[in-house]
Amino acid sequence: MTELRAIDSGSPIKSIARAAYEYSATYSSLVVFALLCLGWSMLAVPLHALLPRGLARRLGRRGIMGGFRLYAHWLEFAGVYRFDLGALDALPVGTPLILAPNHPSLIDAVLVAGRHANLSCIMKSELMGNILLGPGARLARYIRNGSPRQMVREAVADLRDGGTLLLFPEGTRSARSPIGPLSKSVGVISRRAKVAVQTLLIETDSNYLGKGGSPWARTSLPIACRIRLGRCFEPPADAEAFSLELERYFRSELQQDPCR
Repeated sequence: MTELRAIDSGSPIKSIARAAYEYSATYSSLVVFALLCLGWSMLAVPLHALLPRGLARRLGRRGIMGGFRLYAHWLEFAGVYRFDLGALDALPVGTPLILAPNHPSLIDAVLVAGRHANLSCIMKSELMGNILLGPGARLARYIRNGSPRQMVREAVADLRDGGTLLLFPEGTRSARSPIGPLSKSVGVISRRAKVAVQTLLIETDSNYLGKGGSPWARTSLPIACRIRLGRCFEPPADAEAFSLELERYFRSELQQDPCR
């Protein structure tokens, strides 16, 4: 992937105006995200307590989809991002499937969850206690990654119930380009649930919100981001060998930068 694009080299006034726009657009978008999440969290807490589990899960997942899709529209309106996400609309709803994307940025889960009505996500345990993300995630019955056995058991149960599972094979944002080492969790869950793994290829021309980056750093806008459907893998017989095969596949597909 390319580094951040060069900053406008025009007159000092144009450069100052450009910098002011880029800072205000990115900062305001972070505030909008926090407000959207906080508003949904305030609704999610009583809904989690009052609604039956099945209804709560359906409502929670649709609520996350609607809120995240709205946020993606805001990012385009504000000129922060230029998205190409149409490929995600071809994903089946109602058919159990594991979505396995590479993970260059914090925005990745937001973009995928905003395009699917019945999506479960494996999340870091500490995020379940986050005031912005935790209540909505609990309402949607997202899955903690704390205990590997419990995580696999809950993921398999959700898939057998017709859900779609979002699981980043790296376990965290990519520490190196184009992708870091993968865990065998995807293969283990796929094998036990007997569900295929659909790879997603996320391509961007910026390291904004990437591993080690600061959300407060100045970023050249708009950022181009595209998600395309990759190969769909059948459930593996060997989870460890599958993780190596998956890593080789991602590396071969992400060598070139189509957003350049």
